[in-house]
Amino acid sequence: MDWLIDYSNLAALLTLTLLEIILGIDNIVVISILSNTLPRHLQQKARTIGISLALITRILLLLSLSWLAGLTWPLFHVGKMGVSVRDLILIAGGLFLLAKGTHEIHRALELKDEEITVRQGNAFFTVIVQIIAFDLVFSLDSVITAIGMAQRLEIMVAAIVIAILIMLLGSGIISNFIHRHPSIKMLALSFLLMIGMTLVGEGLEFHIPKGYLYFAMGFSMAVETLNLLAGHRKDKGSPATSSE
Repeated sequence: MDWLIDYSNLAALLTLTLLEIILGIDNIVVISILSNTLPRHLQQKARTIGISLALITRILLLLSLSWLAGLTWPLFHVGKMGVSVRDLILIAGGLFLLAKGTHEIHRALELKDEEITVRQGNAFFTVIVQIIAFDLVFSLDSVITAIGMAQRLEIMVAAIVIAILIMLLGSGIISNFIHRHPSIKMLALSFLLMIGMTLVGEGLEFHIPKGYLYFAMGFSMAVETLNLLAGHRKDKGSPATSSE
C-alpha cells in the first residue's frame, strides 16, 4: 500500500475513478432498462449479481493486457478500414441495443399489461447474462483508457472497483426513478437507441466524442425533469386537489 503515499498516484487514482464513473453513465442506463424488464422483487438482485460479476470480468481484462491489446489488431480490411475484434464486438453490441430498444418501445406502447408475461427463471438468467455481456462491451474502452492513464495495476484496479461500487449504488436509484415515471422510461429507451448507434459508429471507426452524447442525455433529462415539476405543480393547484 506504499503507492497510496505518493500524491501523483493519488491524483491518478482520483482522475481515473472520475473518468471511469463518467464512462459508466451509459452502462447504468442500459442496466436499468434491462433490469426493469424483470418482476420488481428480482430487479435489485439481478443488478447486484450482474454488476458484481462484471467487476470480475473487468479485473480479468486488466490482468490480460497482451490479449486486450490484440483485440485492436485488424483481422481483415474493408477498403482502407481495418476491422478488429474490438470493432466487431462494438458493432454487435450496438445492433443488439438498437433491437432491444426498439422491442422495449414496442412493448411499452403496443402491448397491454395482460399480454406481457414473464418466465421468471429464464428471464432472470437472461438479464444477468445481458448485463455481464454489455458491461464487457462498455469495459473495452474503459479498461483501455485506464491502461493509458495509469502505469500501476493497483491504481487501475482500485479505480475500477470504486467506479463499479458507485455504479451498483446508482443503478438502483436510476432504475426506480425510471420505473416510477413512464415518460422517463421512454426517454431512457431513446438513450438506448442513441448508445446503440454510438457503439455501431465506434465499431465502424466513426468516433463520436462522449461529451456530445452525455450533453444530449443531460439536456433531455433536464427538459423532462422540468416537465415533471410543471405537471406536479399543476396537479397540486388543480380544483380537484384543492377541494380534497
